[in-house]
Amino acid sequence: MSRRITQDTFDAVVRENIEEFDMDADEALREAVEQFESQGVDLSCIIKVVPTVSSDDKSEEHTHEVLQALDSLRIGKNSCSVPGVNTKAALEHFTQQCSLGFAQRYLAAQNNAYFVILSCCKKNVDDRDALLVSLSALAALTDGQPDLLDVEGQQFLLVVLSKYQADVSVICDAICTVRQCCLKHEQNRQDFVKGGVLPLLTQCIEKHSGCAELVKEASAALRVMTFDDDVRVTYGHAHDHAKIIVLQHSGLKVLIEAAKDHLDNTSVLGELCATLSRLAVRNEFCQDICDLGGLKLFMTLLADSYDSPELVRQVLSAIKAIAGNDDVKDAVVNAGVVQLTVIAMNRHMNISSVCERGCACLSVLALRKPNNCKVIMENGGASAALQAMKCHSDVVSVQKQACMLLRNLVARMRSYCQPLLDMGAEPLIAQALRAHQDCGDEAKAALRDLGCQVELRELWTGKHSSLAN
Repeated sequence: MSRRITQDTFDAVVRENIEEFDMDADEALREAVEQFESQGVDLSCIIKVVPTVSSDDKSEEHTHEVLQALDSLRIGKNSCSVPGVNTKAALEHFTQQCSLGFAQRYLAAQNNAYFVILSCCKKNVDDRDALLVSLSALAALTDGQPDLLDVEGQQFLLVVLSKYQADVSVICDAICTVRQCCLKHEQNRQDFVKGGVLPLLTQCIEKHSGCAELVKEASAALRVMTFDDDVRVTYGHAHDHAKIIVLQHSGLKVLIEAAKDHLDNTSVLGELCATLSRLAVRNEFCQDICDLGGLKLFMTLLADSYDSPELVRQVLSAIKAIAGNDDVKDAVVNAGVVQLTVIAMNRHMNISSVCERGCACLSVLALRKPNNCKVIMENGGASAALQAMKCHSDVVSVQKQACMLLRNLVARMRSYCQPLLDMGAEPLIAQALRAHQDCGDEAKAALRDLGCQVELRELWTGKHSSLAN
């Protein structure tokens, strides 16, 4: 485990290098970094800048700019004067400093910045312009620090989302803060859902469906509510949240309708596709997406957006998600998705993420569906997967998904074994097996079902060892 030090400790060493060893600032900083890194110290939370003296600091105490901005806010907060330009400038300066990196945000949080910023937010809740500046500061501070948010902060954000439904700028910043505070934080997600954030988010999308920034931000927030990324929690409510979004708040319809207003905006469309993928958690939801026009939308995007690999990747993920329903699989293949997927893979063969999603999509379509396997083989899906394995031999996710596809193609269609072997499948799978430990199960399954020789070892049977007294 890496060691940690405080910002004060790091700054003290930098000062010592300057004062005791007569180094200039850059050399002193570089020497301090090298010294601590050689000792195995994690400096990810350390600001690697020489502290300065504030222009209005008569004590000439050296401190980092983010703390100078925070001190200005504390002075304004404790002052009896009416907050004006100085408070706004301090908030903007603080936001700018927090945006420089996580180390600045971490140092600010260590100095109780959250309570200062939340106080500013609550104080300005009825002043739209002042609130906007305060919310921006809160959004900047909580980026990567969801543990900062408390019950008071949750309630405040819900109030803002309800009070400023008509103000796109304000609710965008509020939603951004909600999203950041729910990343890798299951309790915050559950608290926000219980507090009623889901209808507020879907209503925002419906009300402002033409606003690209808001649709993208609200869609991302909905998606985060379906994450299960908090390692501190054994069981999350990701599946339950997805069901609530769909069943109680018409999430599928809201997102698909919103997409129709942004057919020329690949960034928004990618976000909407990613969120729809997270909501396809039940067979009937997959069917609903098709019935609401989702499959037609995905086909259109896949056909019209070949020049946007990121959007292609997200569309392929969405198709893979809805193809978990066997009936939808047939509809997807009949619509011509296989042909478009192979074209996309060949066009972006140098992009590993597109190849991985393409193989994953074809793999799901092939599973338990011999007729689909025939379509994939006839349209060059296997050839594209093998080419992807050659181009991305160092990317385990590509190797894994390609192996799964090859295995699914022959599991119920033994006649495809020899054609795949003739294409050179065996040495590519064997290479993946040797190079990537995480690809072991998929590679061995593919070799086994292709009829190749493969060692399937029992790691331990419990018969050859005993406990010694």
